[in-house]
Amino acid sequence: MVNPTMPTDPATPYPHRDSALAILAAEIWDHLWPWSRQGFQRQRAIQAASLALALAASVVWVLAAMGELPAGAVIGWWFGWSVFEVVVRLGSKPYVKEGPWWGRRYRVANTMDMICYVGFKNLLIGATLFLAFKSLGLLVP
Repeated sequence: MVNPTMPTDPATPYPHRDSALAILAAEIWDHLWPWSRQGFQRQRAIQAASLALALAASVVWVLAAMGELPAGAVIGWWFGWSVFEVVVRLGSKPYVKEGPWWGRRYRVANTMDMICYVGFKNLLIGATLFLAFKSLGLLVP
């Protein structure tokens, strides 16, 4: 371990970017796209299955928006996707941000780090989608 103040070794997920727009785009891409080129080369079967599962989870959200699925079914699918995303990210993007959310320090993630990261990220995404659908009157009670 290089830095005694960090629980794991530092990581550099992508080259340093100076532009605020480039940093924002990299952050959005990093949070919404769990796959990487290196991950596809190392775990082809898991990565391919995750693409299929991500497509299925997207279809579930579309069905929920159309009022065809109850909220409980969507939550179950979203939880299932989140569990699988932990495995995918550990193989593709095995790092988490260290320190404040506006910082640019990353470190190698262990399993619990990734569970916490994916769980919180998907909780926020799911809550946002549920609130948006509910305010538009699209969810089945």
